Amino acid sequence: MPIAVDIDVMLAKRKMSVGELADRVGITPANLAVLKNGRAKAVRFTTLAALCEVLECQPGDLLRWEDGDAAGD
Repeated sequence: MPIAVDIDVMLAKRKMSVGELADRVGITPANLAVLKNGRAKAVRFTTLAALCEVLECQPGDLLRWEDGDAAGD
């Protein structure tokens, strides 16, 4: 998928666990795992906004576009 999710990077920078982030955002750890592992097909703007608020970052810090051709897709 050409959209890469960098939640792990922000979790490491903030020294926060997946469980703590899920609790503070208000989603299940399982749903957060689907998102952070790049298996999600969509993300609600309200969820993205909550992630940004808790992690004190911008959406571009969590999501980035990768050229599928460059990745060998």
